[in-house]
Amino acid sequence: MLLKKQTVWLLTMLSLVVVLSVYYITSPEQGSQDLAGIEEAENAEENAEETGTAEEEAEMQEENADATVSTVESDEMFVQLRLDLDDQRSKEKEALTAVVASSEATTAQISEAKDQIEQLNEIATKEHTLEMLIKSMNYEDVLVRAEGEEVRITVKAEEHSKSAANEIIRAAKNEIENLGAVAVEFQVK
Repeated sequence: MLLKKQTVWLLTMLSLVVVLSVYYITSPEQGSQDLAGIEEAENAEENAEETGTAEEEAEMQEENADATVSTVESDEMFVQLRLDLDDQRSKEKEALTAVVASSEATTAQISEAKDQIEQLNEIATKEHTLEMLIKSMNYEDVLVRAEGEEVRITVKAEEHSKSAANEIIRAAKNEIENLGAVAVEFQVK
C-alpha cells in the first residue's frame, strides 16, 4: 500500500515537471523579457556609475525633456496604431474561428473561414517582413498596414523627401506581389 502511494506521488511530480517544462519552452517571450529586464537594469546601473551623481543625471534629463516628450508622443502613436490593428485582426479571427467551430456552418463556410484566417496570417507576416525591411533602411520605426490591395506605411524619420518615399514604395512593391496603391506617411520625430 505504501509503495503505491509513493509511485502515485512520484508520477504526479514527474508529470508536473513535464507540464512546466513544456509551458516554459513554448513561451519564450516571457523568459526573454525577464532576461532583457535584468540586462537593462545592469546596464542602467553601469551607466549611472559611469556618468556620475544623480544630480548630473537630473540636469541632463531636464535638458533633453523637450526631445523626450515628442519622441514619447510619436512612440505612443505607433503603439496605439499597432494595438488598434491587432485588436481589429483579433476580432476578425475570433469571428472566423467561431464559424469554423460552429456545428451549423456548412463545409463551404468553414473552408472559406479557414482561408480567410490563413490570409490574415499571411498579411500580418508580410507586414512584419516589410517593417523589418524598411527599418533596415535606417528608419527608427515603421508601421505597415495592408488593407486589401492598398498598403499604408507610416515611417518615423528626422526628415522626409520624395526620393525616400519612392524608395520605400519600391521596396514594398518588391516585397509584396500584386500590390495596388501604396501610401507613405512620414512622422517627424
